[in-house]
Amino acid sequence: MNLYLALGAGALAAFLASFLLGYVIIPWLHKLKFGQTILDIGPKWHKNKQGTPTMGGMLFIIGTLAAFAVVAVTDKLLGGDIIAGNAVDAATAKVKLFGGIIMAVAYALVGFTDDYIKVVKKRNLGLTIPQKSVMQILIMGVYLGTMYSRGATYVYLPFVGNIELGWGSLILGLAVMYCTVNAVNFTDGVDGLCASVSGVFSLSIVIIAILRGAFGVSLFAACLLGALCGYLIWNWNPAKVMMGDFGSMFLGGAVIAVCYALDMPWLILFAGVIYVIEFLSDVIQIGYFKITHGKRIFKMAPIHHHFEMSGWNEKKICCVFSAVDALGGIIAVLLVAFGQK
Repeated sequence: MNLYLALGAGALAAFLASFLLGYVIIPWLHKLKFGQTILDIGPKWHKNKQGTPTMGGMLFIIGTLAAFAVVAVTDKLLGGDIIAGNAVDAATAKVKLFGGIIMAVAYALVGFTDDYIKVVKKRNLGLTIPQKSVMQILIMGVYLGTMYSRGATYVYLPFVGNIELGWGSLILGLAVMYCTVNAVNFTDGVDGLCASVSGVFSLSIVIIAILRGAFGVSLFAACLLGALCGYLIWNWNPAKVMMGDFGSMFLGGAVIAVCYALDMPWLILFAGVIYVIEFLSDVIQIGYFKITHGKRIFKMAPIHHHFEMSGWNEKKICCVFSAVDALGGIIAVLLVAFGQK
């Protein structure tokens, strides 16, 4: 199958699946009373979101995985091998990609557990931080151990080439993955923000993966992009559904999966710059608060709440943050395009 036809088909199928599922899943979530609980520590004007269905991430999770599977299988039946792409070691390329997808689904299950406890068990904070961290680290350990066993212990740097890290890849991986999955989770704070930023990130990855000949990664990213666009129709302010930790944890895993499948975890710093800013704003706020015994740098963290409290509406935050992420994505694309070794 022609690459661009496959990407277009995947994106379109994922978009339609994600959008159309909203007509079924959102009323079902209403019926089950799976409504969002708004904590008192959040902005007071978010109280009107109380009861909005959560766990809506299943729209784009199902849309992404279903579209990816259909296009990949169709391509295989037509005699192609889009998943392998131009990889020298096709088997390892497939392990990286499918291992990453399984990791994203595993993260989603952690998020589902957290949401279930919040909504069904009526425990507002869901899983404790230690519980969630242990689950995340176990998932990371399995993925990184698998990559290590395949000899995938290097990173690719533009203008330099592959840099072998050995055991260091495990230490770096744990730090990068833990920060990333939680950074994406922090970004899910206003209607449409995490989905729109992740959509921009996905578009950057589609282009970068094509440049690197990693067509399976580009297909997965295209399907994710399409599914997020379909979901945004329901999640754009005022949102009719929220993704919950179920969705944001899957997105965190997907971000890690595509960057590691490309051997370029550093892409998160550019194509995912908003995730980095959101994470750092929270870390800085907490650190400064403790050091100064109660003073704050931002009106509220993560930083999207600071802009909310400064008078920005949710749509403006989504548009500006997505534009910033698009700029980071352009830088990442240029680095890869001109730094090919």
